[in-house]
Amino acid sequence: MTALRTPYYLIDEVKLKKNLEVIKYIREQSGAKSVLALKCFSTWCVFDLMSQYMDGTTSSSLFEARLGHEKFGKEVHAYSVVYSDEELAAVSEFADKIIFNSVSQLDKYYPQVSNKNLGLRVNPGISYSHYDLADPARRCCRLGVCQEDEVFAAADRVNGLMFHFNCENDDIENLAAAIEHIGQKYAPVLSKMTWVSLGGGIYFTKEGYPVDKFCAVLKNFSEKYAVQVFLEPGEAAITRTTELVTTVLDVVHNEVDIAILDSFVEGHLLDHLIYRTHPKVSSPGPGSHKIMLAGRSCLAGDIFGSYELDTPLQVGSEVRIDDTAGYTMVKKNWFNGLPMPSIAVKRLDGTIELVRSFDYDDFKNNLS
Repeated sequence: MTALRTPYYLIDEVKLKKNLEVIKYIREQSGAKSVLALKCFSTWCVFDLMSQYMDGTTSSSLFEARLGHEKFGKEVHAYSVVYSDEELAAVSEFADKIIFNSVSQLDKYYPQVSNKNLGLRVNPGISYSHYDLADPARRCCRLGVCQEDEVFAAADRVNGLMFHFNCENDDIENLAAAIEHIGQKYAPVLSKMTWVSLGGGIYFTKEGYPVDKFCAVLKNFSEKYAVQVFLEPGEAAITRTTELVTTVLDVVHNEVDIAILDSFVEGHLLDHLIYRTHPKVSSPGPGSHKIMLAGRSCLAGDIFGSYELDTPLQVGSEVRIDDTAGYTMVKKNWFNGLPMPSIAVKRLDGTIELVRSFDYDDFKNNLS
C-alpha cells in the first residue's frame, strides 16, 4: 500500500491479541469476566477482534454505552457519575446493567428502572494510584458511595456493586489485601449481590505479572461470596499495542537541539501533559545522540521529552512514540487547528489498513 502520511496512530493486532490472550486465560482460570473500559479506548475498528476475548464494554456516559452496544455487541455496563433524565431514559433501552454513582441518583430513578439489573458504585476508602488526580479514593472524592450504612440500606434495590479503586496497580500483594479488606468490610451486603465489579486499573498484562496468583484471588472472592466477578480493563487490554508515527519538520537549537515533530502533546497525547510524564520512543532506538522532542503547537510547554537516540535527527526523520493507545484517541483535540492523526491498523495477517483520516471539514464541523 502507499506509505501513510504522518502523523498517525498505528494499532498492531498481533500485540493486541497478546493482551487479549491473557484476559482469556484469566477468564478461564478464575471465572472473572472482563468488560472493556471505553473511557480508555473506544477505537472500534478493532472491536471485532477484542469481542472474541472479552465479555462486553463498560462506559462512563450515554455515548460510550451506545457505542459499546452498537459496535462491540455483547454485554453493556452503563455507569455514569451522574445521569440526566434524558440520558437515563436512553441508556435504559439497551444497557444490560445500569450502575449508579450515588444513592440519591438510585432513589431518583429507581421507580423507572426497578426492573433492570442495577448496580451501585462503592468507594471503599482504599485505593492504589501513582497520581492524586486519578486516585479513586482521594480526599473529598465524589466517585462512589462512602457511607457503609447507605450501601447496606440500598442493597435490596441493586443486583451488584462496583468497586473501582485502582490506577495502574501492578502490586499483587497490595491488590490481594485490598480485595480481602473489601470482602470483610462489605460481607453483609455482598451476600445479597449476584455480581461484583472490581473495576479497572489493574496492570495484569505487565510483563512478569503473577497472573496465576491473581486468578486465585479472584476465584476465591467469587466463590466465598457467591458472586460473578467482573474486571474492567482499559490500559491492561491495549497497553504496548500502538505507536504514534511522526515526522521531524524542523530542528532548532536553544541550549539543546530540539526536533519539532508534526504531532503535539496537548492534542495527541494529552495525558502526558496532564500527568507531567514523558512518552517512550520506540524508534529510533536508544543511543548517545541527545535531542529534545517537541510538538508543533504554540504552547511553550508542548514537549515530548529529552532523549538519547541511536541516530541524529534531521528534517524528514521518522520518530515513533510508543504505547499510545490508552487515553489518547479518546482525548485527541483540535487545539491550534492542527492536523489530527489518522488511525491505521496492522491486522493479524500483517497488512496495514488506514481506517480513518481527518481533514479541514472535521475541524470545522467540530465547532459551530
